[in-house]
Amino acid sequence: MTTTATPSRRVTIRCPVCQGLSRADLSRLADGPKCGRCSRPLLLDRPIKTSDQEFQETIQTAEVPVLVDFYADWCGPCRVMAPTLDEFASERRGEVLVLKLDTDHNPRTAEQFQVRGIPTLIAFRHGQETKRHVGVADRSALTALVGAA
Repeated sequence: MTTTATPSRRVTIRCPVCQGLSRADLSRLADGPKCGRCSRPLLLDRPIKTSDQEFQETIQTAEVPVLVDFYADWCGPCRVMAPTLDEFASERRGEVLVLKLDTDHNPRTAEQFQVRGIPTLIAFRHGQETKRHVGVADRSALTALVGAA
């Protein structure tokens, strides 16, 4: 009898509790990944807030597609789209890393990717932008952005 190991799907994210960077393997979600610094659970079934400081490392080191929602708290269309993005992150957990970047608090990254309107959704693979969508997106548009993963 032979067993095949599940290929790793590592990501580096900021812990929402201690703010330290932690590595997690999305192929081992059933093990309940925890922060390497504070040992609190890393909740990877929802969009994860990111910032200018760790953005590049997160998208460069991710072994899965990354979908980034460039948004602002005051933006009506961003708030309308949030539940769809939450559902998408939950459904695709382990396959896709969903990030949220507040453009008001992180202008450097928004400027780097020439975000001119929000919400803007950008998909990345191996640190490179693959597709983008400006405006409210439904679930099929989110799937089209990241592909079948």
